[in-house]
Amino acid sequence: MHITQLNRECLLHLFSFLDKNSRKNLAKTCHKFLEVFQDPLLWSLLNFHSPVELKKDNFLLGPALKHLSICWYSERVKVCNIEDWMKNSFQKDFCKRHENTVSDFLLDVCNRCPNLLSLTLSGCGHVTDDCILQLLKNCPNLKSLKLENCVQITDHTLEAVTLHGASLRTLHVDFCRNVTQAGLERVREKCPSVMLRADRSANMIPDSKPGKKLMLEKASRKLVQL
Repeated sequence: MHITQLNRECLLHLFSFLDKNSRKNLAKTCHKFLEVFQDPLLWSLLNFHSPVELKKDNFLLGPALKHLSICWYSERVKVCNIEDWMKNSFQKDFCKRHENTVSDFLLDVCNRCPNLLSLTLSGCGHVTDDCILQLLKNCPNLKSLKLENCVQITDHTLEAVTLHGASLRTLHVDFCRNVTQAGLERVREKCPSVMLRADRSANMIPDSKPGKKLMLEKASRKLVQL
């Protein structure tokens, strides 16, 4: 029996073992495989390992998407986690090339994937509170939100969770240095059923402007002198 003679259910099962590029390449070989590639049932789970992958035409977004992960562990992600005022011109240029990539993609998810159940973001230094707010509003069934090393996330995201995260059961804000203990306590108070984790977040030094940093340094010196 030739592979093209398999029924749709079997082909969907086979496609499920392939990565996004392999699925796309196989879909180019015949019309039947293209139809399988375009089946929403194949796209309930999406994993991305860099912002560049978000721009590739090798996946589908739709109501069938339940689980989404964008985890960038490259050494280059450290550049995006440096405070803007500390970046040199080369670093700023690097960040500018993809600063809206993840946010624009997530806004697309908001509009096309209302049944999303879990979202994991790691190293996405340009994702903002507003982006997470829109996602919580448009994906009311979201049960798991895991944010790691997303430096622009603040207490505004935590507040959005208390207002719009009715279905949320798991919240991680690990290495998100701009959330505070007060914000975390607010989540614990208003959402006691949420499993909250904030490894190395609220006790880290938050982002600050040069002027503010200078003031803190002067205050520290005065304390030492006293």
